[in-house]
Amino acid sequence: MSMPPMAPMPPMAPMPPMAPMPPMAPMPMTPPSGDLSNTSMIMNNNLHWGIDVTILFSGWPGHHHPGMYVLSLVFLFLLAIAVEVLSVGPTLKPTATPLVSGVTQTGIYALRTVLAYLVMLSVMSFNIGILIAVVAGHALGFFVVKVRELNHLAGQVDSNDPLKV
Repeated sequence: MSMPPMAPMPPMAPMPPMAPMPPMAPMPMTPPSGDLSNTSMIMNNNLHWGIDVTILFSGWPGHHHPGMYVLSLVFLFLLAIAVEVLSVGPTLKPTATPLVSGVTQTGIYALRTVLAYLVMLSVMSFNIGILIAVVAGHALGFFVVKVRELNHLAGQVDSNDPLKV
């Protein structure tokens, strides 16, 4: 069954030209209220070295405290490892109900997401030391997860392998 040919469309009438828009008046820019000259928060928008950095919260790790800076690097290193370890779903018991399994997996996913955002926000301080600590933590966490996975697979294939890690 063929369709009848369509009639050609009549040509459209040209649109009239638009009137020019009037120029916009300048917008008043009011300066911020209050005295901002004594703010102690240092924000850089480029990569930099140094211990004078604000990570996540104002006053943390504190300025001119090398020990607190190193402690914050260790904390972020461990936090990045935790993000990678939590990226592997938990092994659930086959006897667990679907509701319990779903709630457990959702809770672990939510925790991992919160930790990953904290790590991301820390890296956004643009401090090279923090960047190195976080990348090293992610790398070590990934390595630990993969070694565990390979050991698990190797144990299933051949448990008598002397080269098992």
